Amino acid sequence: MNNPLLPAGLPIAAVERDTGLAKDTLRVWERRYGFPLPARDTHGERVYPPEQVDKLRLIRRLTDLGHRPAKIIGLDLSTLTRMLEDMGSPKDPADPERSAQFAAILKFVRLHLHEDLRRSLQQQLMKLGLQQFVSSVVAPLSSLIGDAWLRGELEIAEEHLFTEQIQNILRAAISTQPMAQGGRPVVLLTTFPEEQHALGLLMVEAMIAPEGASCISLGTQTPLEDIRAATDAASFDIVAVSFSAAYPARQAVEGLRSLRQSLPEQVALWAGGAGIRGCARKLTGVHLFESLDAIPVAIEAWRHQRASDQA
Repeated sequence: MNNPLLPAGLPIAAVERDTGLAKDTLRVWERRYGFPLPARDTHGERVYPPEQVDKLRLIRRLTDLGHRPAKIIGLDLSTLTRMLEDMGSPKDPADPERSAQFAAILKFVRLHLHEDLRRSLQQQLMKLGLQQFVSSVVAPLSSLIGDAWLRGELEIAEEHLFTEQIQNILRAAISTQPMAQGGRPVVLLTTFPEEQHALGLLMVEAMIAPEGASCISLGTQTPLEDIRAATDAASFDIVAVSFSAAYPARQAVEGLRSLRQSLPEQVALWAGGAGIRGCARKLTGVHLFESLDAIPVAIEAWRHQRASDQA
């Protein structure tokens, strides 16, 4: 029997699973923005009321679509809902064949048809090649999956099923890419502390690997001092960092400035993702990417510049 004196709601681990927002992000928002405002149980643990969890779902989706947490976190539930409705859902591909393929993939996710999902995604990869698969299938599908979850058409576990399948396929595809002689540039991939989204890193690596470059991933949430130490210990040409929309832009900018100052001058610093979109004017010596398609061009430009410097 429930104790009526105990606060009603979800513990932080359940909120993380339900909304896709990391525990660290929830704590940072609570401290920085005053929301969410969880109650405390008899053990002093956070308990999040249902209405706050509903609001967090909307905030997570709006940040995925490019809104800054600081701009929207103080808005009420009805305003956030209208904003999302006004933005509209991502459009299905204009190509009828691709639209039907996306609809089939969404069906596989809803019905937990793991093998059908894997086979369909693998066929798209084989047909398009790794880079086009990432830019024209993985990226738009991720948005469609996120929208379906927000509308209640998918559970968070089903969203995780999709993400896990995509990550497995990308890892396998990256491992088969031939490496050009020398494998330059050598790129270190990671995220800053409190940024746990790994799919963005894999998508970046999938755009780099076919160019014959070498990628070393440190995974997510690497402290800045560890990034610096890894760069000092190995001959990295580029450090690349990814930020999801939920990551505070000011924190990203401050971290990138600090990292740029501590890296050797010859090591390039690249950054991308919705979390730092529009921040280029605030950063010097950092190459910001607005799209995944710009990565192969930047690799070629780096090689051209290196050849000129060695001439």
